[in-house]
Amino acid sequence: MVAALGLSACGGGGDDSGASKTVRVTLANHVWTESIKQALPEFEKQTGLKVELTQLGEDQLSDQYNVKLNAGSSDIDVMMYRPLQEGKLFAKNKYLADLSEHVKSSKDWDFDDFQSGPVEATTYEDKTVGVPIITEQEVLYYRKDLLAKAGLSAPPKTLDELKAAAAKIKAAEPGTAGFVARTGKSPAVTQFSSFLYSFGGDFVDDSGKATVNSDAAKQAYAFYGGLIKDAGPANVSTDMGWPEAMAIFTQGKAAFYTEANSLYKNATDPAKSKVADTVGFAPFPAGPAGSKPYNIPSWALGVNDSSENKSNAWKFIEWATGKEQTLALQKAGVPSARTSVWENPEGTAGYPKDLVEAITESGKAGVAHDRPVVVKVAQAREIVGQPIVDAIAGKDAEAAADTANEAFQKFLDDEAR
Repeated sequence: MVAALGLSACGGGGDDSGASKTVRVTLANHVWTESIKQALPEFEKQTGLKVELTQLGEDQLSDQYNVKLNAGSSDIDVMMYRPLQEGKLFAKNKYLADLSEHVKSSKDWDFDDFQSGPVEATTYEDKTVGVPIITEQEVLYYRKDLLAKAGLSAPPKTLDELKAAAAKIKAAEPGTAGFVARTGKSPAVTQFSSFLYSFGGDFVDDSGKATVNSDAAKQAYAFYGGLIKDAGPANVSTDMGWPEAMAIFTQGKAAFYTEANSLYKNATDPAKSKVADTVGFAPFPAGPAGSKPYNIPSWALGVNDSSENKSNAWKFIEWATGKEQTLALQKAGVPSARTSVWENPEGTAGYPKDLVEAITESGKAGVAHDRPVVVKVAQAREIVGQPIVDAIAGKDAEAAADTANEAFQKFLDDEAR
């Protein structure tokens, strides 16, 4: 039986006074993990604890969690998880211990230093159930040389300016798209989300009702699809994820590209990009509701609620997400959710200056999700992503949004049962 979620489980630490000196930590294959592994001897020396590390690929990680967490197993203490992919499922099933008292009581650790978007994404029913460790925001990638050639002195600040600039460059540069982005039904949802928010929409309203056919959503679908249809690559397919869209941009075949900042090295590495020397970055352009890109934690650390070693599990998280360790990880190329490391010149020295400015701007007004916050995420993405594909294909975006909203509401109703 899975243990109940509650403050007593992870609050004062009295529940596991006979706890093991070995903290069992399960992490995903990621640059964050590789960096933290190198620093583990420091943690073990400071605390007298021993870390038993399990490192798995994403699919293996999901499989292990599905088996062990569902069985109420206590042999995982700290777990690295994806807040927007499985966070709601884990929290709803009471797999994640409540860390609220810990994050409030650790004054030097300073929970207030974490950006609001990632914190919101690791909160469930007003309880802190995770600590964000890696963030992503959507930014505008662009070609400085093509803008200069088109007589544009600065990257577009609004979506209308983006549309006009993309059209101008496509008309002037045969074989070059004005704009490229993800087009696949599911992959496009995350990057479309910033367009949706910037038009004033969202996937659901405050009462949990589907809103993908609101006026704002219909405008966003039509805009995103129309931008790709009219200014995108010739004969564009509707099954592109980020690798395909990034390849078009890095091969010099597009002027603008909206994408996650975490992928920026694909565009700036001369070994991967033909346009590495001319790539610029800017904040996500403003729509009618302003510039509202997502600002999310792609990964977080949580404590297994069935762990019998919660106090020591928290000690590991407190160390791994503290200011000193976070700065070291940021310098290693892992974008953090802590505001202080983005304000520290040491923390930003390895990033392009204009990318740091775009990320800092995104952190202020960023939305805490880049997809519907549901249990069955993959199914939801298929539903809300269909109007994107239809709009790119030149079909009626408004009718597609109405159809999607009906299906999405049914999905939400079924999931609530």
